[in-house]
Amino acid sequence: VQLQAFGGGLVQAGGSLRLSCAASGRTFRGYSWGWFRQAPGKEREFVAAINWSGGSTSYADSVKGRFTISRDNAKNTLYLQMNSLKPEDTAVYYCAASAYTAPRVTIAEYDYWGQGTLVTVSS
Repeated sequence: VQLQAFGGGLVQAGGSLRLSCAASGRTFRGYSWGWFRQAPGKEREFVAAINWSGGSTSYADSVKGRFTISRDNAKNTLYLQMNSLKPEDTAVYYCAASAYTAPRVTIAEYDYWGQGTLVTVSS
């Protein structure tokens, strides 16, 4: 089972990026998915989560209104559209899958993790 996150890069403040997370080895159709991030010297924190069907989402206050999480179960893929990026969004972004069907916000509730993709926002 492998989750691979990609789409990170360097972007100016105010710009946009779209992260993707592709799963292989099994289907995650009944799983909820999430995005977390970890900035240098800081703990990993919750960013966004989505339930198994895509009909329910949850966001950290710091990204609400700027980021959108979505999923394509047919492609076994998770997405994070990031708009109006700020320098404080700079971090390694990780995707994760949870056996819970509803969105989860804590690290301990996730069972599978991707390797992370670096997002750098310049001021």
